Amino acid sequence: MSIVSEVFSWWGGTTWSNRIYTALRGIKVGEDDFGNCYYVQSKGVGPLGQPRRWVIYRDLAEASQVPAEWHGWLHYTTDTPPVDDGYQPKPWQKPHQANHTGTPQAWRPPGSILTPQSRPKATGDYTPWTPK
Repeated sequence: MSIVSEVFSWWGGTTWSNRIYTALRGIKVGEDDFGNCYYVQSKGVGPLGQPRRWVIYRDLAEASQVPAEWHGWLHYTTDTPPVDDGYQPKPWQKPHQANHTGTPQAWRPPGSILTPQSRPKATGDYTPWTPK
C-alpha cells in the first residue's frame, strides 16, 4: 500500500490514525488465515461496558473478509478468541471466502447477460400480457 493511500483513504486498509490508535491502545489477540489482525482495548472499557475489539485488514477494508470464528469474537458472541479456544472447523464447513460481488469470481446464474452461455429458449407456455 502506498503512503498516499494510507494517508488519504480509509477503504484501502489501515490509515495512520488507525496505526497510532492501535499502537497506543491495542493488544494484538491474533491473526486469521487471510492476514487480518485482531485487537482488544488494553485498558478501560468501551461504550458497551466491555473492552473494544477491532480488526486491521491486511488489504482492502472489506468486512466479508472476516471468517465466522473471528466474527463471533468481534461481536462479543464468544469471549475467547479462536486462537485461544483451539477452534477447529467442522468437517462439513467450507473454507471461508470473502464476498465476490463485482469481481470475475461472482456467481452469475444461467441466462445472465454476463455469462458466455445463451439464455434457454422459452417453452411456449408463456403468453405476454396485452392491454385491452
